[in-house]
Amino acid sequence: MSGQGPSHVVLVRPHHFHPNAQTAADNAFQRRLVAPDADTARPAREEVEGLATALEQAGVQVSVFDDEGTSTPDSVFPNNWLSTHADGTLALYPMYAPNRRTERREDIVQHLRTHFTVRRVADWSAAERENRFLEGTGAMVLDHLARVAYACRSRRLDGGLFAEVCGDLGYDAVLFDATDSRGVPVYHTNVLMSVGTEVALVGTGMIRDRSQRSQVRDRLRASGREVVELSESQVQGFLGNCLEVTGYAGTADEERLLVLSTRAAGHLSPAQRSRIELSCRILAVPVPTIEAAGGSVRCMIAGIHLPPRQAVAPMRKPVLHAEAVSAPQPL
Repeated sequence: MSGQGPSHVVLVRPHHFHPNAQTAADNAFQRRLVAPDADTARPAREEVEGLATALEQAGVQVSVFDDEGTSTPDSVFPNNWLSTHADGTLALYPMYAPNRRTERREDIVQHLRTHFTVRRVADWSAAERENRFLEGTGAMVLDHLARVAYACRSRRLDGGLFAEVCGDLGYDAVLFDATDSRGVPVYHTNVLMSVGTEVALVGTGMIRDRSQRSQVRDRLRASGREVVELSESQVQGFLGNCLEVTGYAGTADEERLLVLSTRAAGHLSPAQRSRIELSCRILAVPVPTIEAAGGSVRCMIAGIHLPPRQAVAPMRKPVLHAEAVSAPQPL
């Protein structure tokens, strides 16, 4: 199993999807608010299903959980409340918007306990009571190989809590500032950058401070990554919101895949595409409805880095969706 790109992922299929009014103030990627009706709910479900199918066909194992609730409009983005780690740690995170806090689900945690080795649950969600937030692998981008966590300051990330979590999980913390051309802070680090096994995509120009920009570049290059620099317009097109995953498509060998939206893929220059394809096969899927909520493909995926419960052969065949109970069970 690749140390950076997970071979098993969790998706949440929403039944009442709509952009979240409680997150609109600081998410510059979020487009016009729409009512939660069939015009948004149905295509959002279909987009999650399309992503699940594309991943499965590439040999990535996928567990899909349904959310039929009406009070969790952003449940399609589970990576914000959950992260998993190769040492058996399952981490739970404090969420900025009150209506996102019930996205944390006991049934998903129990599913992971059943199929993977969970040695401990590190639950930082109580920090919400102190108005301290750290929205998982949205707020921070993890280099699982070099043990470095990258994060930009925002309402969704408390610097002190970030340092505490990194110390507990064993990551070096690299904290910086990133803003768009209007001076608006980037709300989540994972729309700005993505770290793969050999290549990192980064909107370096949005890190306005030269010393911070150099620090990020230097840490990535020191870890052996080639930095593919993204323009602000490419970041706004969700090109930074991609994720390397590991598939087993018909052979015993791993295949690295960079999964992103078709909109994001359309922003790739020929030179960028050629460099990425030396390391990963590009897998693009359409998610235009979900992108209206301010997140794209990477936001939709919670990667599973936990050890499996039993030693198994490489997972080469797609699994059936693991259907959860229809209503979320908050922790």
